[in-house]
Parts: sequence; C-alpha cells; structure tokens
Amino acid sequence: MGLIAYVKSLFILQLLAGFVFVVSGLIINFIQLCTCVLWPLNRQLYRKINTRLSYSLWSQLVMLLEWWSGTECTLFTDQATVDKFGKEHAIIILNHNYEIDFLCGWTMCERYGVLGSSKVLAKYDLLKVPLIGWTWYFLEIVFCKRKWEEDRDTVFKGLNQLKDYPEFMWFLLYCEGTRFTPKKHKISMEVAESKGLPKLKHHLLPRTKGFTTTLSCLKGTVSAVYDVTLNFRDKQVPTLLGIVNGKKYKADMNIKRYSVEEIPDDEKECAAWLHKLYQWKDELQEQYEKEGCFHGPTIKPPRRLWTLLNFLFWATLLLTPLLNFACGVVVSGSPLLIVGFLIFCFIASIAVRRLISVSEVNKTGSTYGNMEGKKEN
Repeated sequence: MGLIAYVKSLFILQLLAGFVFVVSGLIINFIQLCTCVLWPLNRQLYRKINTRLSYSLWSQLVMLLEWWSGTECTLFTDQATVDKFGKEHAIIILNHNYEIDFLCGWTMCERYGVLGSSKVLAKYDLLKVPLIGWTWYFLEIVFCKRKWEEDRDTVFKGLNQLKDYPEFMWFLLYCEGTRFTPKKHKISMEVAESKGLPKLKHHLLPRTKGFTTTLSCLKGTVSAVYDVTLNFRDKQVPTLLGIVNGKKYKADMNIKRYSVEEIPDDEKECAAWLHKLYQWKDELQEQYEKEGCFHGPTIKPPRRLWTLLNFLFWATLLLTPLLNFACGVVVSGSPLLIVGFLIFCFIASIAVRRLISVSEVNKTGSTYGNMEGKKEN
C-alpha cells in the first residue's frame, strides 16, 4: 500500500470528512428552513437559493468520488449530445446495479452545471433520513410510497409544480424501481413471463408508471430523455465504503439522447417504448459483459475545482474550532472532558457509518416482489 493510499484509509481522516459533511449538512438544512418564508413571496428566488445550498452539500460527495478516490468517468456518446448537456431540461434513465451509480450520475450533473437542480422520484422512507431526505424536501423532490393509489395525487402535484423550474434540471429515474440483485431478478422475470414480455438478463422489468407519468406531466418542459447505461471496467463492484477508503474505479457510461417528440404520447405505447428501450439496454449490457467496453466515440469531461474548493471551505470553517477544542480538552487533563469527547467521536463515527449504509446493496430494505409491488407494473 502506497503512502497516499494509506493516508486515505486512516479512520480519523474519514471521520473528520464525515463530521464536515454532517455538520455542514445540518447548517444547510437550517438555512433551507429559513428560506421557506420566501416561498409565498418569491418562489423562483427560493428555488435558486436552495439549488445552490443543495449543490454545496451534494458536491462534497462528488468531491469524494472525483478528488479523494480519483474515480474516472468515461462517456460513450457523440459530441452533439454532449453539447446539449446542462442546456435543456431532461429525464435521465439509469440502470440501478451499483451502490455508487447515483454518485456517477451526480458527477456528470456537476460537470455540466445541474447538480444543485437535479431531481429524482425518491422512496418516501428517504424523507426520514437526516441530511439526504431533508435537503431533498426543500429541493421539491417528489417522494412516493410506490403504491399508485396512494401516490397518484402526490406525484401529479409534485411533477406539475416543477414545470416552471428556473434552473435547467435533470430528472433521474430508476425505472427498475429498486437495485438489481439475483433474487429480485428471478422474481422480476417471473412477472415478465406471466405478462408475455421478453425476459431481460441484466435488468429488472421496468416499472412503466413512473416514467409515463413523469413524461406526461413534464412534457413541454422536458425536451429530451437521456438513456444511460453504467458499467465498471475489469468487473469491478464499487461501494461507497470503497470510495471513502480512497479506492479508484473506472466507470463507463453509454449515453443516448431521445427527443421527447420521438416518444409516443399514448400511455400504453409509451410503456411499450420503455420496454423496448430496456431490451436494447440489455443487449448493450450483454455486449459489455463479453467485450469489457462500449462502442463508439468517447469523451472524458474534466473534473472541476468547485467541488474541492467547496469542501475545503466547509472543512476550514468547521474543523478549525473542532481541533482547537480537542487540543483544549487534551491540555486540560480533565478525565470527564476527555471521556465526553471520546463518546462524541464514537457517536459521530456511528452516524457516518449509518449514512454510508443507506447506499449498501444488502441494506436497501426493498420489498420488491410482494403482491403490491407486482401490481405497480
């Protein structure tokens, strides 16, 4: 292990980075709460402020991917598609196979200036997660329980509210509904067989309701759908914990742009279009499995300094008083203060680990495959 790799693996540094993220997130959430007074007075100003506050938090995670772990992201697409990035509202369809697929999506959002305004259809349970769910709430993220009878009004209201969003936004959809696992795949293919749909080898059957509803509500605002298929070279299986430990991954992202005009307006035809798209994605994934790469022109957008500078700002602001306090505790020689500070560090380490566990494949808590889940398709 090299010196730099060893330093990145030190728990104390990881704990300090986690402290910066958590405390800065709580500060940002408090500021977001204060901006709520602007909502009835100037909704667009409220949105612009919260877009930048959200960027200040999410870019810290992007910094871990880009600067701490040094993970590389290569785009397989044409220059004409890239030229439209960050210059139009778009729906992003991304496969859901890895713990850090959202981070790879976010790094592309950051490099093209739409990280703070990125949206997603999120599980309602995430609303209860500190920092993540709270920040999304102020960012007008649409939360759903994945039971259409209960979600219908909430989803329509949330999506229609975004029609006049002042910043260009990328609306991320995991059409499979949950992260891919062999068990979920088996259940999904049983559903496909019962419905007479072609079976997929590398994806779950897409849940069409979320896509058709999002597209119909945002039509006239959204001008394109970007299909993104993500893979990692050398059969790597990346984890968020690996990123925190400074491990470097190499991500490949195949991106294809579809104009909204190419997609049928009729709900059933639109659902059929999505199923065909996933059949094509499955063939693309199969080709990657065999050859270890995608085909076509490649583009490597450079990482930007903003994520690093943002993190250094928060680190300087928050770690300076913390380290001064820690030195004061040690110098005091007070057993009570020292024990209290150690307890604080222990609680902080648990909090950081719990946040990391939210993304872990084996702790997603999904109920995919139950009878209610099957009805959603």
